[in-house]
Amino acid sequence: MLFAEWTELGRVLLVGTAAYALLVVFLRVSGKRTLTKLNAFDLVITVALGSSLSAVLLNKSVSLAEGMVGMGLLIALQFIITWLSVRSAGFHSIIKAEPTLLVRNGAYLDSALRQQRMTRDEILAAARSSGHNDIGQLEAVILETDGSISTIPKSG
Repeated sequence: MLFAEWTELGRVLLVGTAAYALLVVFLRVSGKRTLTKLNAFDLVITVALGSSLSAVLLNKSVSLAEGMVGMGLLIALQFIITWLSVRSAGFHSIIKAEPTLLVRNGAYLDSALRQQRMTRDEILAAARSSGHNDIGQLEAVILETDGSISTIPKSG
């Protein structure tokens, strides 16, 4: 009921340790950008890497070599996509979202809220989490490309 065989637990320990070590090496070689969550595309890669590691650990039919090739492919594709987006404005516009202004000079921008499917209550909650209890105290509220909300207080 708890497990099928001791050998399976040993497999998870052995393959898990090797997969983790190889993933760390891959990530160190590929650079810091691989695991950033600057936009939805980056988040998908991070989740896919975790899913791949999980498959190697828990699925007997996925070999360590297959899992490492899969993770290496994801990291290589992430590198290629980010390399292209830095060098090509057209490609960048396809891959990256733009931040959206939701509040300007303490006033809600209702069309932007509708477009982003956000409510005033969600914006107010974000304002409170940044230490402001009144939207009127804010110069701007911005929905960033990674889904986070930035608040910019009025000066003075």
